[in-house]
Amino acid sequence: MTPAIQINGIHKNFGNLHALNGIDLTIAQGEFFALLGPNGAGKSTLISILAGLISPTAGNISVMGFDVVNQYQQARQLLGVVPQELVFDPFFNVREMLCFQAGYFGRGPENDAWVDEILEGLGLTDKANTNMRKLSGGMKRRALIAQALAHKPPVIVLDEPTAGVDVELRQMLWEFIKKLNREGHTIILTTHYLEEAEALCSRVGMMKQGEIVALDSTANLLNKFAGKKLRLTLGDVSLPANIQALLRGQERGIYTFALSDMAQIEFVLSALRTANIKVQDMQLSEADLEDVFLSLVGNSAVGKSS
Repeated sequence: MTPAIQINGIHKNFGNLHALNGIDLTIAQGEFFALLGPNGAGKSTLISILAGLISPTAGNISVMGFDVVNQYQQARQLLGVVPQELVFDPFFNVREMLCFQAGYFGRGPENDAWVDEILEGLGLTDKANTNMRKLSGGMKRRALIAQALAHKPPVIVLDEPTAGVDVELRQMLWEFIKKLNREGHTIILTTHYLEEAEALCSRVGMMKQGEIVALDSTANLLNKFAGKKLRLTLGDVSLPANIQALLRGQERGIYTFALSDMAQIEFVLSALRTANIKVQDMQLSEADLEDVFLSLVGNSAVGKSS
């Protein structure tokens, strides 16, 4: 079967800046794939090349077998991209915007039922005749997601779709997107909310400084970097030097340690007792995708959804 996305040896230079350095990646049809990395890793540059917005310095990308440079029209018709920015036409209402968007890709009135399904799936039905300028920020975000889906593309790229949006939209969006994935749509997701990627995506690629540093199934990555996460409430203290290397995070007197085995739990607790530091509360859990991310790309900008 032809891959949904085929990326071969992609390089992109901006002057002396090497934004992408030989990216190779194959995403199969029907996958729910997460592309993760800290700010500046090259994710947005790669998506911009995929969408035909910028050209690669070297290499090639195809969508369902169509080259994004030499066969741009065919490739773009098969792709729906939800951008990070809230960019919209202020002269149309929501339904008009979706119908015009579908029309750009050759879809006419026969597409109206699909537009209605999108509106319902994203909770926009009662806003269908509202001008885009009058929508709240969250509703504008929903409308832009709907716009990317208006021509019913088989491959959908979600570039930070839930950044700064409310819990209701996140839940509604993911239910609708999971439904599309079950129906055969390929989904590529970039997000800083790593628990979303862990819950939704069957395979993960992690980028750092323009390169892919990890590529595997979500389950295999979690198994490979399996371990324990010890969260201790200690208050404002100075940790003993011998356990600082195990520290992965600190916030409001709560310290999180990444441990490879149970013996290290006693090691940490013993060091605290020796330093006369009292443990006020303790939680032990399995490592998650955020721990894998931090071990591979460092303590960069990641988030937890509320």
